[in-house]
Amino acid sequence: MSVEAKTVEQNCGYKEICGAIDLIIQPRDKDLGGFSVRRVLPTIKRKMVGPWIFFDHMGPAEFAPGKGIDVRPHPHVNLATVTYLFEGEILHRDSVGSLQPIRPGDINLMVAGHGIVHSERELPEAMEKSRTLHGLQLWLALPEADEETDPAFYHYPSAEIPAATVDGVPVRVMMGSAYGVTSPVKTYAETLYVEAHLQPGQTLQLPEAEERALYVASGRLKARETEIPEHAMAIFSAEQGVVLEAVSEARIAIIGGETMSHRFIDWNFVSSRKERIEQAKADWQAQRFPKVPGDDIEFIPLPG
Repeated sequence: MSVEAKTVEQNCGYKEICGAIDLIIQPRDKDLGGFSVRRVLPTIKRKMVGPWIFFDHMGPAEFAPGKGIDVRPHPHVNLATVTYLFEGEILHRDSVGSLQPIRPGDINLMVAGHGIVHSERELPEAMEKSRTLHGLQLWLALPEADEETDPAFYHYPSAEIPAATVDGVPVRVMMGSAYGVTSPVKTYAETLYVEAHLQPGQTLQLPEAEERALYVASGRLKARETEIPEHAMAIFSAEQGVVLEAVSEARIAIIGGETMSHRFIDWNFVSSRKERIEQAKADWQAQRFPKVPGDDIEFIPLPG
């Protein structure tokens, strides 16, 4: 899918007001046929935040009976996908043999490595009723030493994701370490992914990481006097001790981690080597990727 987003820089005249924020990204809605996706990363002005190279906010989408998620098999290389749902359910299948329903609160980590194919659909019984789908889908660039690792799939039920209360604010540490707790989710580079739910007036200090960003899934926040609106991502400077304050009830995702080397991205492929992407495109066009057991008839053609 093509990457479309626009960036809006904060034109502040006073460093003490907005010096902690380098950039605010306002995503563009992308209609994928029946539901809306907000594409946040990558953009022209910011390709990555730590190892995170792709950030989609899907929904909330309301589906009538008989309608729903129906993403045919498609490939990835040299990256890992992270799927997290607020509401709804997705049925994940992949070419390493995984068959896993993704439910709210779970973390699904799919490591593409030297090549994986997966589909995202729904159980037939789920499509018999009206339902809502709402969540985040992110991609991680693998370190160069791990780009060609064997493909793998890891499922972490909601109960395994550590939670904490920080100054009255409930947080979940999905990946990495923050607020004194560490997630069991596998990482390949220094990685940060935290969710928090703030009530109006509550504050939360931004955790430390080499690179950091905040996405407002719902509500509004501010960092010092700079407001971060709903469905926007703020890219923060290296300054530590930044405190966030909820202007209204807000659900947020904080991402970040270590600085990575340059990555190329084309369709569903990410790599440190442009020639590797060209090889992956040729392999997909020639159908040399592995098949998805139980979902091996349909596939998404290479664009163009």
